[in-house]
Amino acid sequence: MNRVRVRRVLAVLAGAAAVAAVLLLAPWRDGDGGGDGDGDGTPGPRLPPAGAGFDYQIGGAYDPPPGVRVVVRDRGDAPAPGAYNVCYVNAFQAQPGAEDEWDPDLLLRDADGNVVYDEDWGEAVLDLRTAAKRERIAARVGRWIDGCAERGYQAVEPDNLDTYTRFPRLLTAAHARAYAALLSDRAHARGLAVAQKNTVELAPDRARTGMDFAVAEECGEYGECAAYAAAFDDRVLVVEYTRGGLAAACGRWADRLSVVRRDRAVAPQGAAGYVRETC
Repeated sequence: MNRVRVRRVLAVLAGAAAVAAVLLLAPWRDGDGGGDGDGDGTPGPRLPPAGAGFDYQIGGAYDPPPGVRVVVRDRGDAPAPGAYNVCYVNAFQAQPGAEDEWDPDLLLRDADGNVVYDEDWGEAVLDLRTAAKRERIAARVGRWIDGCAERGYQAVEPDNLDTYTRFPRLLTAAHARAYAALLSDRAHARGLAVAQKNTVELAPDRARTGMDFAVAEECGEYGECAAYAAAFDDRVLVVEYTRGGLAAACGRWADRLSVVRRDRAVAPQGAAGYVRETC
């Protein structure tokens, strides 16, 4: 089971200059949730409807509450019937305890040869530093993306795009962008849209990464929703974890973005600690 990843990166490019830049990047969106993904008149993957009722279920699937049209679930769960479904994939780090499932040279290592871990989650970091390694990692994650398509999902959410921000001496934004583009190509080939998870400073680069919409944790809490909204034409799924964050997101964005408050464990309905609120 995957857990919610509450990542906070200071948004270097989230100011007025970044917002102005990303406004130039999305001429192909339409109002029906579809699009011309290449800007050449050919149909692109179906996009989530802007501002639709939304639920974030990566901690366990349950029947969507009334009014929910967009659902995010872990790739191990089946999509919700009748909804627009986004498939969660841990794409930049290995699952806890899954290091042995990866070729040893695909795990990021420090100067002493030790595997680098995201200590918050006990996850080994994948090594994106060369094109050859990115291709091999993307091939494996690509099979998971294929599985999402085969199960009937409409989109994929590759998590941990922001890993490079936690290990700046080893990984760079360029590594993340290049690898993200490979995943987007694979998803688009299977007819899936791709969500940018957090990492607001890469929003102006979505033409290079191939991202189609955003899943933004705590953009209300940290004042980042405007940059995501500008970059992705309001196709933003906002997940807040505090009452204050929900109030901030709803106060400005209730009529434009999809907003939900969940508990930090993203527990399924009926489980201890379950929280779900909307605007």
